[in-house]
Amino acid sequence: MAMVTLAPGTSAPARVEKDPLAGMTVLEPDAVEGAPAPKGIRITRNALKRIRVAMAKEGITPDAGGLRVGITGGGCSGLSYNIRFDSKARDRDRTYLFGQDLETPGDPSGARAVRIFVDPKSFLYLAGMVLDFEETLMRQGFNFINPNSTKSCGCGSSFSA
Repeated sequence: MAMVTLAPGTSAPARVEKDPLAGMTVLEPDAVEGAPAPKGIRITRNALKRIRVAMAKEGITPDAGGLRVGITGGGCSGLSYNIRFDSKARDRDRTYLFGQDLETPGDPSGARAVRIFVDPKSFLYLAGMVLDFEETLMRQGFNFINPNSTKSCGCGSSFSA
């Protein structure tokens, strides 16, 4: 085991934190329906493309539904992320519109906006979050880059705030 000692009058080296959004194109919502908030939900261009492809695969047009993003109790860190398609917003939901007139490669929607629904309880934990989609040799799936998360599990599907 190696030991590091500091000479009197010196400080520890500065800790360099990696920016989780480095190299990503993060999209701000085109519009927000429901109670606006200073910190909303944002998505990356990769997530927009994947949402459009998945909606087309499920036969859901952007006009007929959207993606519901939320949290539930459970998981190894206390709260779990969940996403699913929903046909419409519920009362008190915040609805975010993304990607109007923004083409993505292989875009089956014709550059129409996608809607993301967030219920008020989930919004408490998701405000300021960026939804990304990662596709590598080792992993394929949505990433939740959440500033409210104090710790998360190894797979990234649960967190605590």
